[in-house]
Amino acid sequence: MNQTEDGTGRPYQGYVYAYPHKTAYRELDPRPRLRDVWAGERTDALFLYLHIPFCEMRCGFCNLFTRTGAPEELTSAYLAALERQAEAVRDALGEKPRFATAAIGGGTPTYLSAAELTRLFDLTERIMGADLRAVPLAVETSPATATPDRLAVLAERGATRVSIGVQSFVDAEARAAVRPQRRAEVESALAAIRAQGFEALNIDLIYGIDGQTPDSWRYSLDAALAWRPEELYLYPLYVRPLTGLGRQGRAWDDQRLELYRAGRDHLLAAGYEQVSMRMFRLPGHGGTTEYSCQTDGMVGLGCGARSYTRDLHYSYEYAVGARHVRAIIDEYVRLPREEFEVANVGFHLDDEERRRRHLVQSLLQAEGLSRSDYLKRFDADVLVDFGGELARFAERGWLEADAVRLRLTAEGLAHSDAIGPALFSGRVVALMDGYEER
Repeated sequence: MNQTEDGTGRPYQGYVYAYPHKTAYRELDPRPRLRDVWAGERTDALFLYLHIPFCEMRCGFCNLFTRTGAPEELTSAYLAALERQAEAVRDALGEKPRFATAAIGGGTPTYLSAAELTRLFDLTERIMGADLRAVPLAVETSPATATPDRLAVLAERGATRVSIGVQSFVDAEARAAVRPQRRAEVESALAAIRAQGFEALNIDLIYGIDGQTPDSWRYSLDAALAWRPEELYLYPLYVRPLTGLGRQGRAWDDQRLELYRAGRDHLLAAGYEQVSMRMFRLPGHGGTTEYSCQTDGMVGLGCGARSYTRDLHYSYEYAVGARHVRAIIDEYVRLPREEFEVANVGFHLDDEERRRRHLVQSLLQAEGLSRSDYLKRFDADVLVDFGGELARFAERGWLEADAVRLRLTAEGLAHSDAIGPALFSGRVVALMDGYEER
């Protein structure tokens, strides 16, 4: 087998944060009613996700569903629409849904003012019945919007984890990533976050930026470590279609692998444990939750949010380009409540796709896949179901298996962004290939 026959020749093919990818979703015809979608589903350990699709700037590497420069009248209209959606979704969930964990993402949720954040928390707790102070709650922020008044709202309303996208502590590298920010602004934001006493601070850094060197990468790592964050995420810079840097058509595979390994080893030496290719955590700071991404449902509110049930993953339309994102948001804020009572676009999971999702979601974590958990859920051995596909990774030294667990080796974790996409089903690959970027 040569290096490209199985599709894993390039180490950076795609970040698999969920399976299937949203570009495999299609319009649902007929559109199912959410009450029917959620009928018979377990609702005792749900994930509640709130999506705020606004940012103060569009970074050159960003492919998130977000728009910049939203005026107050638009953010207000968006919260009103989110309230209508929450009412429809809460009715569809039936009696007494229970949320085991929650997150507010984007975009940049703290693009909202302190008063708007208060409104968001109020409507979520009042309508969804979520006790956000009693469960792990993660919120994303940015150096420009992590202001004391906003952070005070997050702290008072129960946020336990705040994640800030720093990307680089070197001003020139931030500019190269089309993320113009000053080191002083970053440090001020980090000080404000620490002053509020959140249980966990997460700092996002990016490697592979044009002009970045091993020395400058280590400088950013040490600058982050000076704050002793409970978590660090190390993201490879991706060249994506329809993003500012994507139009340059450049690739940095060798540089990214070198910087990844240097960053991984630096954090391990500093006492962090590796949770996945991207995530590193201080021992003893992993927040406990009853939620399991392999088996439990997810309720998404907001026009870019996804929801998961056993048989259907669904959301609204997806786009990256600024013009299409704005059009989708403009439509969302005008929708009447009855439009929120149905699912619009999505992906139906059959038994084979559920097994594959369990495999992908488990294997890309450092702890790997429990064979007994898989057997209990599917009444089958994972190596019987996927042994042929997994053998190629074992042959390369990327995967090890014993009677208890399948686990990626250190080099396997380094190639997570090749292994994940290589495990996608033919059906999902065909849908993704047929998706028109917009």
